[in-house]
Amino acid sequence: MAIGVFDSGVGGLTVHRELTRRFPTRDFIYLADQANAPYGGRGGEEIVDLTRAGCERLFQAGASVVVLACNTASAIALRRLQQTWLPSVRERLGRPANVLGIIVPTIEAATGLPWSFEAERPQEGEKVAAIDITGVFSTAATAMSRVYEIEIDKRREDLAVFSEPCPGLAGLIELGAPAEELTLVVQDHVDALRRRIGRHPDKAILGCTHYEIVAPLFAAALPPDTTLIHQPTAVADALERYFTRHPEYSLGDGGRRDFLTTGAPGAQSGLVAQFWGAPVTFQPA
Repeated sequence: MAIGVFDSGVGGLTVHRELTRRFPTRDFIYLADQANAPYGGRGGEEIVDLTRAGCERLFQAGASVVVLACNTASAIALRRLQQTWLPSVRERLGRPANVLGIIVPTIEAATGLPWSFEAERPQEGEKVAAIDITGVFSTAATAMSRVYEIEIDKRREDLAVFSEPCPGLAGLIELGAPAEELTLVVQDHVDALRRRIGRHPDKAILGCTHYEIVAPLFAAALPPDTTLIHQPTAVADALERYFTRHPEYSLGDGGRRDFLTTGAPGAQSGLVAQFWGAPVTFQPA
């Protein structure tokens, strides 16, 4: 048995790396759906179908828990899979199985509140405390879902959320684009968000795991006092709490690391190798 990590491409390696640091003896299977990456510009039903197929492949490979290390899949497909597909999977496998997303831990980190918390609406005439602004850089599909705006507003009336869709950025990172090109694209999106809200955000969420690979570029483009919310750390914290509450999952203890892809197998880009700290080679799924 193992922990499965799924993404459309290499972005999920950012979450995977932090999880393997947090759980060094556990077995991991990483699956990149590079044949269909990126997901950000695809329709909702297609994202659900692709995510289901990826999770199915990981369960077949022995995963007990699959982490969707993809904001687009988490925003569009997770709830549907949990409600309508997972019950039949558990019955068929005859063992515990679950699919978890990365948006809930990110919102908990951004708000400082547990997911179960829901703020009381202010009474008419009551003033809301000074508002901080949180910017979300994401794919177009995640931005269109408005999941960050909706869920953060439920918990914190004093936080205003503005999403900046970054179409094409995940694809450039996936292909290992040169730093100069990526720098210009990141700066353009940071400037676009600043112009739209009138100033830089107080916090920024990198709402696509691909973007964590170029997090230093976002940090350089934003003011030093803008706090970056790092999804890999938030997800590892949440998963540690989850496994403490759910000891029924068998996660392996051999420290196995498998890297699979639906696309062309082989070594990944120099950008990925630089981020990972060593060459990363995918095997065919």
